[in-house]
Amino acid sequence: MVSKSDNPADPFKKALAEATKVLADNPELSINYSVDPSGVSGDNIRLPQVSRRMTKEEVLLARGTADALAMHHKYHNSDLHSRFAPDGPMAREIYEAMETARCEAIGAKDMPGTTGNINAKIGVEAKRKGFDKLTDRADAPLADAAAYLIRTLTTKKDLPSSANNVLNLWKDFILEQAETTIENLTENLDNQERFAKFSRQIITDLGYGDQLGDEPEAEDDENQEQQDENEERADDPESSGTDENNDETLDAEDQQSQDEQQDAAQAQMSSEDSSDEDFDDQELPDGEAPLEPPPAQPISDADPNYQVFETNFDEEIKAEDLAEQVELERLRAYLDQQLEPLKGAVSRLANKLQRRLQAQQNRSWLFDLEEGILDAGRLARVITNPTTSLSFKIEKDTEFRDTVVTLLLDNSGSMRGRPISIAAICADVLARTLERCNVKVEILGFTTRAWKGGQSREAWLNQDRPQQPGRLNDLRHIIYKGADAPWRRARSNLGLMMKEGLLKENIDGEALEWAHRRMTARPEARKILMVISDGAPVDDSTLSVNPANYLEKHLRDVISMVEKIKNVELLAIGIGHDVTRYYDRAVTITDVEQLAGAMTEQLAALFDSDPKARARVNQLKRG
Repeated sequence: MVSKSDNPADPFKKALAEATKVLADNPELSINYSVDPSGVSGDNIRLPQVSRRMTKEEVLLARGTADALAMHHKYHNSDLHSRFAPDGPMAREIYEAMETARCEAIGAKDMPGTTGNINAKIGVEAKRKGFDKLTDRADAPLADAAAYLIRTLTTKKDLPSSANNVLNLWKDFILEQAETTIENLTENLDNQERFAKFSRQIITDLGYGDQLGDEPEAEDDENQEQQDENEERADDPESSGTDENNDETLDAEDQQSQDEQQDAAQAQMSSEDSSDEDFDDQELPDGEAPLEPPPAQPISDADPNYQVFETNFDEEIKAEDLAEQVELERLRAYLDQQLEPLKGAVSRLANKLQRRLQAQQNRSWLFDLEEGILDAGRLARVITNPTTSLSFKIEKDTEFRDTVVTLLLDNSGSMRGRPISIAAICADVLARTLERCNVKVEILGFTTRAWKGGQSREAWLNQDRPQQPGRLNDLRHIIYKGADAPWRRARSNLGLMMKEGLLKENIDGEALEWAHRRMTARPEARKILMVISDGAPVDDSTLSVNPANYLEKHLRDVISMVEKIKNVELLAIGIGHDVTRYYDRAVTITDVEQLAGAMTEQLAALFDSDPKARARVNQLKRG
């Protein structure tokens, strides 16, 4: 007998799952409810979690998301979509948003009941992102505005006020730039390939044509026919005998090849053994002494005199190896609860950072020239003032260097509580934003394995306490996200910082040097290392048997080395403490709410490679 669930939300979730399968026209779909971002992956649809309370917002969001993803599954072809996808980040964002709007618009036409649900979902999401509070077009995402415009033009339905606010900020600009193209919206809506070309033209009209990349080539009909013939031949039972014979022949050849390789390997090993024996029998020439073993490498490149008593107990470990996935997701959900009231501020910060980091990629022009490309935007002057000569423009040469950013987070005990939440939220915002800009992001953390020294101190005590032992604790360096790993896979890992018992001591100098070594091995042209910390390095075990400034001096030496080499840009965010005494380029955050307002500009300025621009922001901050 199957026990009946006591969760009041289960009947709703089950009914919604079945309805989603019907809408998507696929009874084999797998429907899951998760705290992770919603989305479609093959035959799997992930919907937002619905709690036992079943609040109105949760129900509306779940129903709207289910309808939207069902439409996407039914009307979207991933291969065709990828073939026409632009290369640049801003163009790609607009392209993705417009395709989503297309699928939802077709669904609204075929199944009008989905319109209200999806609009409710759009309203909830827009409000969470703070769209209702935006007053400046520069803060509003253009991609969302383009998608909203597609929906309103096709469904003839008004959007929720929060989404409508973003649309109104951009609507006149989009219609002015792409008026002719948008006239063809209706006739391209039902055909994904024609709509993809339509979207690429819209992107060009909006000024991001340089991010489109190469025009996709037409499908090769002959190759397709050949592929079909191969598939038919594979299904033909008459050809099975030949295939079996071929398989036997291939197996025999493989076996023979394998035997030959083994024989060759054995012969090589024998030859190497004999050569070693011959070498051992030979005497060294007279007058040549055996070579001295090379001196031991210093622990630190920044300070050769920096000592570590024991390194065998240090560890470099991935976040997912320190907690079960279920626990990571639970801790991540707790972090999301703290992030929820800050969605508006986070959205503004993300937009500012995105514009700042994409500035070098955006097209820029020189206007009012005697020759070049005809400037269509200034043709009106010819009508109003015929004596004015035609205006021309040329595009400036722009330089863009691929970039990688490492976020190094202080996971010390002094960060417990509100500070570690601020650090995790900062890392979350920066990582998501940077990835949207096609900037690779690595997230690292540093702490120790134990309080008061751990196994290193025990070994020191067993050796009768030698004087000046150097660092006397076991390091724990944590990899929350690798630079090449996508954000969606590492998202839950940040929840580890909420784990009780993780945060212990902090030895900043060695952590900074570790992160710097990882960065220097990267191939990217521009490397940015950002430290998020609450102040000076502290380890009671080390400082009790060494000079009081032992760890702080090493940190300053490492910072000096990084700044002297200049292959990595060093930035810092101080959590509750001013860290400018260590780092030249730094800002201080005392509460998460400071991510709004002037703090967004200061954080964005940290990434500016122009020292004059940074100086202007710093002057503003001091004033």
